Amino acid sequence: MPTARLPSNLETPSADGGRPALRWPRLTVGRLPEVTAALAARAEAHDRAGSFPADGIAEVHAAGLLTATVAQRYGGPGAGLTETVSILRALGRGDPSVALITAMTLFLHAAQAMNQTWPSALYAEVLEESARRPVLINALRVEPELGTPARGGLPATTARRLAGGWSLTGRKIFSTGAVGLRWMMVWARTDETPARVGNFLVRSDSAGITIEQTWDHLGLRASRSDDVIFDDTAIPGDAVTGLAEPEPGAGGAADPMLMAWNSLGLAALYLGVASAARDWLTGFLAERTPTALGSPLATLPRFQSAVGEIDASLIAADELVTALATRVDSGDPAAVSRAGIAKLTSTRAAIGAVEQAVALIGNNALTRRNPLQRHYRDVLCARVHTPQDDSIIAAAGRSAFAALAKGEQ
Repeated sequence: MPTARLPSNLETPSADGGRPALRWPRLTVGRLPEVTAALAARAEAHDRAGSFPADGIAEVHAAGLLTATVAQRYGGPGAGLTETVSILRALGRGDPSVALITAMTLFLHAAQAMNQTWPSALYAEVLEESARRPVLINALRVEPELGTPARGGLPATTARRLAGGWSLTGRKIFSTGAVGLRWMMVWARTDETPARVGNFLVRSDSAGITIEQTWDHLGLRASRSDDVIFDDTAIPGDAVTGLAEPEPGAGGAADPMLMAWNSLGLAALYLGVASAARDWLTGFLAERTPTALGSPLATLPRFQSAVGEIDASLIAADELVTALATRVDSGDPAAVSRAGIAKLTSTRAAIGAVEQAVALIGNNALTRRNPLQRHYRDVLCARVHTPQDDSIIAAAGRSAFAALAKGEQ
């Protein structure tokens, strides 16, 4: 498969032909329908080829969406979770692979807006380049033996101390957007005794990095979530965040606010997929006219009721995600704690809606020339993102019994 790279033709030369001047792409949320349509027009081709959607990422960057959550103190738009939810819902409706790749970068900038953990000079470099071209960032955490660290455990990827820096060796799997990343936050342990763990900040053009094209998935095929292998990759000494001795069994501990962004943002993304499936379904029913019926299927009460059921579940889920996002932005701790439950109910609604659409129309739903089968494959990926359903439900149960013990029920 040919390797796709992000275009660099979005740079703006300075008047003297030297280093490009810093000029942020203007955040134009009003262009969301246009961007969604452009992504949707190319989504099927990228899905079939399993190709990295560099053109879609360039579209997202040009509309200012890729840098929407850069904090205002850095000169960025400073979008909150409510606006991010709207962005990811729209992008998910167009091409969820583009949306997922974008989400990882948006979440990183949002985290820096809350509490800058990257070294100032390094993050300034990220911002300067982000103003000129698409700069994708992702946290690489999952490993072949460990699986997801959200369930505990320590990474096998190891950072060895060198004079003035580190040498990183290991393999990360399910690395969303791997081929297009500019920066990788690699979760690793040190070779010290006792070992410390943290995120090592690696630029993708560093020596000793190999991307192995292992991604052959049912859904989100264009996300290119391939393996990334580090072989004595040199890292500057200060290019690390959160380096500390791990708490026992706390390999997957995460900031509740960041988890709320992750949960609600990804829920919105998959609701976007379900809304695209719903729109295709209604169009198909309005046009499909069996000879025995003599009128479109949309005129039959059975199909009208089925679409009504789909709309009811998706509207309720949309309203829940948006309302909680607004409350998170206002600093409501209860909303932060309920974000996982919202992800659970919303992604279940999204999957259920697409499953119902497939059941309604039979063979046409699973025919490759129709997009519904792609929406179905893509929406199923909602189940794999952290926090996963069983973890959310178990945490909710523990909270219920804890509240009972405190007399809060």
